[in-house]
Amino acid sequence: MFVTFEGIEGCGKSTQIERLAKRLAKAGREVATLREPGGTPIGEAIREVVKHPPGDAPISPDAELLLMNASRAQLVQEA
Repeated sequence: MFVTFEGIEGCGKSTQIERLAKRLAKAGREVATLREPGGTPIGEAIREVVKHPPGDAPISPDAELLLMNASRAQLVQEA
């Protein structure tokens, strides 16, 4: 089973993920919770850059896409 939660910041995704993970684990299911970008040390560093770009200029859409893909590649490799 693969479940995703999407939504804006502060809408309760983490709360719902935690509740569902506990319920599935209690039912004997194996549970892995991941987040993107993030989920690995490299992914967390990428997450920080995407959320809080250094300097005054915003990240270009192409650069952001590549960073997100880099984070996912690392997550797939380590998961």
